[in-house]
Amino acid sequence: MKIDVSSLDGKSAGSVELSDAIFGLDPRQDLIARMVRYQLAKRQAGTHETKGRADIWRTGKKMFKQKGTGSARHGSARAPQFRGGGRAFGPVTRSHAHDLPKAVRALALRHALSAKAQAGELVILSDAHAAEAKTKVVLGHLATLGLSNALIIDGAQVDAGFSMAARNIPHIDVLPVQGINVYDILRRHKLVLTKAAVEALEARFK
Repeated sequence: MKIDVSSLDGKSAGSVELSDAIFGLDPRQDLIARMVRYQLAKRQAGTHETKGRADIWRTGKKMFKQKGTGSARHGSARAPQFRGGGRAFGPVTRSHAHDLPKAVRALALRHALSAKAQAGELVILSDAHAAEAKTKVVLGHLATLGLSNALIIDGAQVDAGFSMAARNIPHIDVLPVQGINVYDILRRHKLVLTKAAVEALEARFK
């Protein structure tokens, strides 16, 4: 599929031929959903934890005699039903990550790229280099391109000035091509790829 290329100033910079194997697939929502679930689960800290009855320091003396009180036969003040006792079935530190085959992850990324292309939410830039590392200048460029909520993917090296200038702009993310991922693609309205990013992606999925 052929798509027009724009410069950062909003002027036409020719066109580029995109691979149908990456940008021309019929998007599968199930694959994309699996990948988003995988990403969100993997980034959970999993550091929530409460103290169980084995973690509570309290005397081990029997609370009262076994028989004759008319009460239940309790043996420990650390039991969950007592004030100051341990938590029953509380959360413990663990990893929330689960496995997803590498082939499925790669396929999900291609389907996410195809979904953006199919929805008309894909923009190709000749490059993403700012003449001045100023937020106001970059904001003007983005306004010219009609971008207010976008993920911008550059080549292997992101222009430091452009990245720093865009850092203060809400709803704008700038990543190198190695950092491209399904979740970030979907959470922004527009996906902006530089020609260097397109070449890197086509080399990656060749």
